[in-house]
Amino acid sequence: MIIANNVSKKFGKLKALNNISVTCNKGECIALIGPNGSGKTTFIKSILGMVVPDSGFITFNGKNIVHDWLYRQYIGYMPQIGRYPDNMTIGQIFKMMKDIRDRGKNIPTDEDLIEAFGLNELLRKRMSTLSGGTRQKVSASLAFLFNPVVLILDEPTAGLDPLASELLKKKIIDEKLNGKLVLITSHVLSELDDLITQVIYMQDGNLMFHKSLEDLRRDTGEQKLSKAIASVMQKN
Repeated sequence: MIIANNVSKKFGKLKALNNISVTCNKGECIALIGPNGSGKTTFIKSILGMVVPDSGFITFNGKNIVHDWLYRQYIGYMPQIGRYPDNMTIGQIFKMMKDIRDRGKNIPTDEDLIEAFGLNELLRKRMSTLSGGTRQKVSASLAFLFNPVVLILDEPTAGLDPLASELLKKKIIDEKLNGKLVLITSHVLSELDDLITQVIYMQDGNLMFHKSLEDLRRDTGEQKLSKAIASVMQKN
């Protein structure tokens, strides 16, 4: 579904991505992890078309994304920090996005998270008045709203209360089982154990490994993702 082929990107003297090649298929939930400055955000922005690689290319369903920008309508993106107009209400944000995305296409929406998070009762609240956790709920709801075939979630549970975090994780699992591709970043590795099927580990712009969680557990003898990653990095 998404294939990165020898993708490299420099910002001045900093090599943010160094010949990254990975294949991400539907029905997988893939953890994109690594320390700060490892290139995760640059790689995500490259997939989204927000960063243009210096060399290499990325394909979505077999088409080079440089020549087919419409592919982005099939992606739901949840940024680590969602930024919205402070003077708009939650309801206005949802309506605006529906108007932008639909444009007469009658796209069916998925409002499961809006209901699960209780946002229907907060539609008149202005974004400037919301807590960080409620903003995260809005961002998560928007990512899933248009039934995308690919979900890219950047630190999705950051700031969420335990109940909201569990509701979101259940939704992620359901979408994976529905055959969607989920890419998820998180520094809280314990939250990923029940979600992911594969791991992409990056460091200093380099791809250290891309393997299934099952293979990672077998290779390290560790069941928990955090301990498995620690084991790999100690060996390196």
